[in-house]
Amino acid sequence: MLRTLLSRRARSNPLFRRQCSRGILTQAFSAGPSEPPLLEQTVGEHFAGVVRQYGDRPAVISRHQQKRLTYDMLDRDSNALARGLAKLGVQKGDRVAVSLGNNIEFATTTYALFKLGAILVPLNPAFNALQVVSALNHLNVSQLIIGTETNLSRKDPRSNVPLLTHVIPDLEGYKLESELVPSLQNVVIVNNSNGRIDTEDFKCTSRYEDVLEDGGSGQALPDQGLNRNDIVNIQFTSGTTSLPKAACLSHRSILNNGNSIGDRMILTPDDIVCCPPPLFHCFGCILGYMATATHGSCIVFPTEAFDAHAALQSVREYHCTALYGVPTMFVAELELLSSGAVPHTGFERLRTGIAAGSSIPAELMRKLHKVLNLTELTICYGMTETSPVSAMTTTDDPIEKRIDSVGRLMPHIMAKVVDPADWTRVLGRGERGELAVSGYSVMKGYWGDAKKTAEVLVPDQEGRVWMHTGDEASMDADGYIKITGRIKDLIIKGGENIHPLEVENCLFAHSAVAEVSVTGLSDERYGEVVAAFVITHEGTTVEADEIRNWVRERLSHHLVPKYVFWVDNYPKTASGKIQKFKLREMGIEMLREGKGLQ
Repeated sequence: MLRTLLSRRARSNPLFRRQCSRGILTQAFSAGPSEPPLLEQTVGEHFAGVVRQYGDRPAVISRHQQKRLTYDMLDRDSNALARGLAKLGVQKGDRVAVSLGNNIEFATTTYALFKLGAILVPLNPAFNALQVVSALNHLNVSQLIIGTETNLSRKDPRSNVPLLTHVIPDLEGYKLESELVPSLQNVVIVNNSNGRIDTEDFKCTSRYEDVLEDGGSGQALPDQGLNRNDIVNIQFTSGTTSLPKAACLSHRSILNNGNSIGDRMILTPDDIVCCPPPLFHCFGCILGYMATATHGSCIVFPTEAFDAHAALQSVREYHCTALYGVPTMFVAELELLSSGAVPHTGFERLRTGIAAGSSIPAELMRKLHKVLNLTELTICYGMTETSPVSAMTTTDDPIEKRIDSVGRLMPHIMAKVVDPADWTRVLGRGERGELAVSGYSVMKGYWGDAKKTAEVLVPDQEGRVWMHTGDEASMDADGYIKITGRIKDLIIKGGENIHPLEVENCLFAHSAVAEVSVTGLSDERYGEVVAAFVITHEGTTVEADEIRNWVRERLSHHLVPKYVFWVDNYPKTASGKIQKFKLREMGIEMLREGKGLQ
């Protein structure tokens, strides 16, 4: 009986066995494997071991810069940069904001800060001046490392000089003074403008290459008194349903999460991982950079910001074995291949990768298997507050599990599905409710916001702290987790719960639909009704009634969209997640303009 209900790995967990002894085998509770044991090191300590073993192997390739670092070179450069930053006054615990795209400098800065014990605070380079000032002040940031330009997808480079002048009005003065950000002591500039911007007169700032040179030959740092439980990374949440919050993550949480991710992908020093997702987000920083570095693998940055053509060319040029992306990235890449803009050759070595960020439509998964040879593609589920991955498929999970679920729990992670209205009530297997997660990966809290922390980090009767994710999920008898949407994204039409993903999966299979996102809009009669925001394939047209009929023929009648909106793009977070609260605002405005019913 037990073998039919539980996975072997879950059964090995002592806590899981204790829970089972209490008679909750039929409840939606599961625990990940208890092996291998957690790494009890700082990031820097573990990295030193990787360097000793794989020093001559490639660690980072930046295609757009035509630069590459071996693990030895990355070690020496990050040591030198750490020493140079220390000369500027950077100490353990200092918050250092980094506003850069995916490049060699960001890769080096990451390990320099981890070795110093300073706290890496990645900023979205697309932030405007007000957002930057707000972030710096919220964390009392003392140092800012920033590019002269910001590169964004499908846009011309944006100069950051106006932003810097907003923060520091007198850039040409010899002393850095900022009334807007009183805590700011130093600004280090990475000139990524290819000669378009001259920083020679910015006398109150430091040039990245000068700081690196000031660090000397790159010898290892003296003992900084670091502890594996120290906060070393503060990530701003993506903000799909609200304003971003600052989640505090430790050496132990991000190191082990990256290591477990690499294990589940079966990464080796022979793997070359193409990583278009941004380093300023957990996807690039931990699923990408930390997962590769813990396994001696190589990571490739095609461009500073996502470019589908560059990503595919990187795979071809560097013979990549893995490709990362969110659904919108994969859709753009498949479009290029189907149009003939990129040849279908050169993808033979691809085997694995990660699809994350939002639910993956089944039709998209099938295309990735067939077109890009990603037969061992894994699906990750997580959130910034859990460092980030809690559940993940394996490379050999049955295909239906890789399409229909986000896999099973990672080692040393526990999860349960609870009643959203009563968190003390664990639901049954197969029932939909709110997913709660516990374990080493759970954040230490939101920086400077005890109230919001207490709203999501809630101890149970035994004192174990659970992160309440806000995601609606179900758990099957084998511990596979299915994410069915955000609790707040549920559409309640006349008392019926409608899950947007169900309608999205249906519409994504339509030959004219390139992308689709579904949300609810207010309705006097039903409370809410279904609204579909559709992006069609280039050169393709389709009538709204055809969209409705497509759903009507395949799903229940109450799932048919009342409104169909034609759009060119979606409001998204930096990691590519669609911001449905903004989508609803768009829908309301479009209805005022008389759109949506045609």
